[in-house]
Amino acid sequence: MRRFGFQRTRTTFGEGSMEAENTAGGPEELQLEPSGPKARAGSMHKHCHGLAESLEVEQEGLVEHQPLEQDDLNFERWKPKPKPKRTLHEKIDDLKTYLWNPETKEFMGRSGKSWSLILFFYSALYIFLAAMFAGCMCCLMWSISPYAPTYNDRVMPPGLTMSPHVDVVHGFEIHFNASDRSSWKKYAKALEAQLKTYDDTVQKRRNIECKQGTYFMQDNLEESAERKACQFKRSSLGPCSGMEQKDFGYANGKPCILLKMNRILGYLPGHGTPVNVTCAVKKGTPEELGEVEFYPKNIFDLMYYPYYGKLRHVNYTSPLVAVRFPNLQLDALLHVQCKLNGKGIINDSPTDRFLGSVSFNLQVGA
Repeated sequence: MRRFGFQRTRTTFGEGSMEAENTAGGPEELQLEPSGPKARAGSMHKHCHGLAESLEVEQEGLVEHQPLEQDDLNFERWKPKPKPKRTLHEKIDDLKTYLWNPETKEFMGRSGKSWSLILFFYSALYIFLAAMFAGCMCCLMWSISPYAPTYNDRVMPPGLTMSPHVDVVHGFEIHFNASDRSSWKKYAKALEAQLKTYDDTVQKRRNIECKQGTYFMQDNLEESAERKACQFKRSSLGPCSGMEQKDFGYANGKPCILLKMNRILGYLPGHGTPVNVTCAVKKGTPEELGEVEFYPKNIFDLMYYPYYGKLRHVNYTSPLVAVRFPNLQLDALLHVQCKLNGKGIINDSPTDRFLGSVSFNLQVGA
């Protein structure tokens, strides 16, 4: 069997000749040489092309690693140059050109056709939006009643308010000296304004006399029909009416206040039993507060309920309870609370201090 060896060649360039050195691979040597002049020329051309590419890569590497010149490190030359300042006259000219360009016939950068298309588009858009909003409002108004709410199952029990209430910042406070008319005049003025609509002549002209102790039901009438209201005459408040004592007792150190229960449409307070009112001192002693008088009674009569809303109950006047303090201890600061009491009434809410009760500070000086 004949054993062959691999030939390792080394090419040298001389006078156009190429020699091959053979390495021994066995007992016999195989010498490979180009067979003709054309083969030798092709081999030399490929080898020269490879050497030229390697030299070019080496030169590029040397160029990349060359250090930067001093001009390249001057970063100021790369900063943008500041724009020259424009004069006021130039700015005005530019503004005039922007508003109206006589060369291009453009107003504010747009031609007449462009402005026409923009106005047409936005006009159509807003007309469509207005029509859609009007249609939604019409559907809403057709679906609800102007006389009664559609849902009122979550209405809270009524609250309690008082008059006079002249100091909005400090809440319900009544501080005055009986001998100083300027200190209590504002309270008397507020009570007089509150009772204007309760004058006896006004009540006789507008409202009717009703049976006490029963609800005045008018549900059998048409929904839009006007409901009648029961009379509440000012004279029934006695010494707190302001008819005999224009000062409502403030000049004598025996002040009056008015209590009113909030209106709730269709509400029947007390479930057949009148809601009553009590007043007591929260800070102080009962002796300092003394006796408390109520006019006409300490109840809200059932004949004033239910309330049918301002569109149907046009002349409705809420019933009042006048509270008089005839035996106050002078110069004693008292914190008084008046409460509603009855079935379905809440007067001890920790979150709403006006739900079923009202509190105020009372101090009377000599």
